[in-house]
Amino acid sequence: VQLQASGGGLVQTGGSLGLSCAVSGGTFRNYDMAWFRQAPGKEREFVGAITNSDGTWCADSAKGRFVLARDNAKNTAYLQMFRLKPEDTAVYYCAADRGTRSTVGLTTSDYAYWGQGTQVTVSS
Repeated sequence: VQLQASGGGLVQTGGSLGLSCAVSGGTFRNYDMAWFRQAPGKEREFVGAITNSDGTWCADSAKGRFVLARDNAKNTAYLQMFRLKPEDTAVYYCAADRGTRSTVGLTTSDYAYWGQGTQVTVSS
């Protein structure tokens, strides 16, 4: 299974940015998909997840600003980010897992497959 994240870039505070995660080599519709981020000197942290049944969860820092979606026909998951803040600056990673657990995974160890990361920089 391979994940390819894209869409990162430089945006001003208050701006918006959309990330995509294309999945190949597996049965995308069965996967729970998640986004994590890692800022310099910090641990990788959970941003949000969308399950294979379209349930969504967001970290408190993302609630009300970030939206998760998926398109099973395109084998792609999306993270749309609004009202971005400088503290959102990080490398964003998408992750996938087979979605066999009863609750959504919130930690890095819950996901078996990872993309390469895409940089998001929010200027003040």
